Amino acid sequence: MTAPADTSVIDALAQYHPLIIEGMGGYDPREPAPVAMQIVSQLHDRWRERPLAKPVILVTQGDPLEARGISAITRHLTDELDIPRAMAFLDPDIADYHKPNADHHGVILEIPYSLLTKVVENKHLGVMAALEQAVDRALVEKNQQRDIAGKGALQSYYRDFALLQEVTKAACNVICGALTVAHTSAKISPHSVTSFYRMGVALGLIGAEQIMPYHS
Repeated sequence: MTAPADTSVIDALAQYHPLIIEGMGGYDPREPAPVAMQIVSQLHDRWRERPLAKPVILVTQGDPLEARGISAITRHLTDELDIPRAMAFLDPDIADYHKPNADHHGVILEIPYSLLTKVVENKHLGVMAALEQAVDRALVEKNQQRDIAGKGALQSYYRDFALLQEVTKAACNVICGALTVAHTSAKISPHSVTSFYRMGVALGLIGAEQIMPYHS
């Protein structure tokens, strides 16, 4: 009997140590190659001190390929580290454009958000509701701050991508038993999707020590 697709992709991912990169999208003004090389240098130092038990796989979150920002940086990282990639993506009923528009370069595993939520919820019963509530509260606070500053509200898609970001990390931690999260910038805007990383840490879905800050 053939194993169900869900089991197959989870078993495949479990053979790796996930590396997840978080940072600015195409609006990042910096050249991507130097940023990627700085992250690679930091990763080598980190993993020299804390050797990994499994080969590394870079887990992306469906970003479309752009000249700068997260997708360009991850392309350089993949080539420099010579590692495969996996891609977490929003199911079509949430965002039908997400997977088709994503950068599929080097991707050997594709994992839908719905499957990742099952993994997280099975491990931490009730945590998905808690995470959604935390993200919703944070969005209200951020939009209040923006209103005071005379700025418009964040786009509605922020909620979906904030949840995808935190669920991807949480599920990787459950499936693989470890992960490394690397930020692409030392300064993280409070109004960016990346800033929601605090939600996952606060709920104990990943540990703060699993996050590698960026040092320029």
